[in-house]
Amino acid sequence: MTTRDAGPDSDHRRPDGVSDETIEALGKLSEALEVVEHARGYLYGFHRLTGKADLALGEAVGLLRAAGHNDLADEIDTDVIGRNVIHGRWTFQIVEDYDDNYYSTVVAAERRAREALADGKRHLFEAEMKEDRRTHGRAHHEAVPDEGN
Repeated sequence: MTTRDAGPDSDHRRPDGVSDETIEALGKLSEALEVVEHARGYLYGFHRLTGKADLALGEAVGLLRAAGHNDLADEIDTDVIGRNVIHGRWTFQIVEDYDDNYYSTVVAAERRAREALADGKRHLFEAEMKEDRRTHGRAHHEAVPDEGN
């Protein structure tokens, strides 16, 4: 057995005395954090797309004016462009509130749990799953990458 096939590196080995139940709980916390990260990505996508739409609306207003439709252009310019997407907020404010009041709290809770229960090690559940699922000794099933990669 090569060093690359000997199992997870030290950052991904279960500390002594940590139970299966604790590893499972930490894995579920990690899963929850991943879902929050995914949701955050959608929120940033919503932010970017809404901003892009607002800029396109501005261009449409210019084109409507150039085509002689000033009343319609004025209506869109006044009622739609720069409008809050929810009461009192643009999307950047929604993103900031999410980051400050939810995302950062979930990140901190997951980190505190890892530090308290597993010496701060990440992805122990996944590392053990990899060991269970990979074909030991087979190419492309190595436990760790080559030193140069």
